[in-house]
Amino acid sequence: MSAKTFTREEVGKNTTEDSLWFVIDSKVYDVTDFIDAHPGGESVLKQVAGQDATEAFYNLHRQEVLQKYSSLCIGTIKGEKSKVIEHKAGDLSLVPYGEPTWLTPQFKSPYYKESHRRLQKAMRIFVDEEVYPVAQECETSGQTIPQELIDKMSKKGILHMRLGPGKHLHGVNLMDGAVKGEEFDYFHDMIVGQEMVRANARGFQDGNMAGMTISLTAVLQFANDEAWKNKIAAEVFSGKKKICLAITEAFAGSDVAGLRTTAEKTPDGKHYIVNGTKKWITNGVFCDYFVTGVKTDKGLSVILIERQEGVETSAIKTSYSPTAGTAYVTFDNVKVPVENLLGVENKGIYVILANFNHERWMMAGGVIRMSRLVTEECMKWSNQRLVFGKKLIEQPTIRQKLAKMIAHCESNQAWLENITYQMTLMPYSKQAQHLAGPIGLLKMFATRSAHEIADEAVQIFGGRALTRTGMGATIEMFHRTYKFDAILGGAEEILGDLGVRQAMRNMPKSML
Repeated sequence: MSAKTFTREEVGKNTTEDSLWFVIDSKVYDVTDFIDAHPGGESVLKQVAGQDATEAFYNLHRQEVLQKYSSLCIGTIKGEKSKVIEHKAGDLSLVPYGEPTWLTPQFKSPYYKESHRRLQKAMRIFVDEEVYPVAQECETSGQTIPQELIDKMSKKGILHMRLGPGKHLHGVNLMDGAVKGEEFDYFHDMIVGQEMVRANARGFQDGNMAGMTISLTAVLQFANDEAWKNKIAAEVFSGKKKICLAITEAFAGSDVAGLRTTAEKTPDGKHYIVNGTKKWITNGVFCDYFVTGVKTDKGLSVILIERQEGVETSAIKTSYSPTAGTAYVTFDNVKVPVENLLGVENKGIYVILANFNHERWMMAGGVIRMSRLVTEECMKWSNQRLVFGKKLIEQPTIRQKLAKMIAHCESNQAWLENITYQMTLMPYSKQAQHLAGPIGLLKMFATRSAHEIADEAVQIFGGRALTRTGMGATIEMFHRTYKFDAILGGAEEILGDLGVRQAMRNMPKSML
C-alpha cells in the first residue's frame, strides 16, 4: 500500500470517469481503470464516487475482496487509522465463539499442553498459506489434489499425523518439530483434523487424502508380512502412492454383511480372483491401492488390491465437488496375491470394524469445527449487514438464532474433548468396548446440530446463502454438503441405535 496521504476534500474532487476515487476504512482507492471490469457494473461505483464507501462496501462484500484488489489502494486519509482487522496467516479469530474456548485467551483448559498449542499454530499457518488457496481452486475447478501439496504435507508429517497416534509417527519430523511423534496423542490428532477443515471446501476436504485416513490403518494393523506392510506405508506416507477404502456397494452400505464382491482362490491357492463393484469410494478416482471388502468361501475378508488390469474406476457426480474423487469401482477377474490378505481370512469384519471409532470421531470433529466456522460467518454478517436502517444483530430473532447455533457448537466441542480425553487413557480394545456408543452418539448429534445450524444460517444470510460465490459462499457450501457427514461413516439412525444398544448392555437389573 502506498504511503501517500490525502484529505477527504481531495478525495471528494475525484468523481468522474476520468478520475474516480472513494474511501473504504480510511484507505483511498482509485478505481478509474477498474470501472469497466467491476462485476457489479459501473453505476455502483459512480454512486459512491468521492465518498466514504465503507458502509456500502461491507454491506455487499467480504474483506477478501479488498485484499484481492489491494493494488487499487493509493494511500490513506491523513490523520486516520484503519479500524477493520485484516486476517493474516496463522491468526486466531477475534469474533466471540469463533474459536473453541481453549484457544480463547480468557479461558483455560486442563486438556492441552504447550505441544498442542505449538502444533495448532503451525497447522493454522500451513492451512492458511498452503491448503486454503489450493482447496478453493480445486473445489471450484473439480481438479483433484495436486501432487505438489501432497509432497508438502508429506514433508511436514501431516500425512502421518492424520492416522492418529502410533508407532508410525516415531522418529518422524512433525511440523518442523512442533511435537514429537512419541508424544503425539488424540488431542494432537483432533487439532490436525479441525485445522484442516478450515480450508472451507467440503469436497476438497475429502479429496485431501481422506481415503488414506480410513484405509492405511488397516494395512498398519492387519498386514501379515512386516516387510510388505512397511513398503506400502512408505509409498503412501511419501505421497507417491494413494490408497482408499473400498467397502460400500450399491447393494450394501451400513449392511456390511451384504457385500457381493467375491474373492475366489485359484486352484494352486496362491491368488484370489476378485469380481464385483464398489460405489461411493472416496478418492477412488485417483488411487493406486484399494483396501477392499470381499466375500470369501466362509465369510468376509479384506484384501489390498493394486490398480491393474481389470480394475476400472469412474467418477460419480455428488452434491460436493468432483475434487473428492468419488468413484464407482469395478473389479473384473482381478488377480491378487494371497499375501495381500489383511487379518484372517473369513474374519474381515474385525478389520472393517477396527477403524470405525477413529473414523467417526474424526468426522465428528470435522463437522463440529465447520459448524463453528459457519456460526462465526453469521456473527460477522449480522454485525455488518444493514437492514431497515439498522444492523441485523439488533433484531431479537437474529440473536435467538445465533444463540442456538453457539449452544450447539459449544456443547458438541465439550463432548468431543471429553471423549478425546477418554481415548488418551484407553487402549484400542477398551475404546471399542466403552467408546463406540458415545462416539456414535456424538457423531449423530453433531450432524443433527449441523442440520439446525445450516438451516438458521441460510435464514440469516437470505438469498446470499443460495449463491455459490460472494458473501454467503460458506453458508451455501455447508448447507449443500453437511449431509455427507450425516451419511458417511455410519448414518445417524445406525449410530444412534448403536449408542443405545451399547448402553443397554450395561443396564443394571433396576426397576421403577
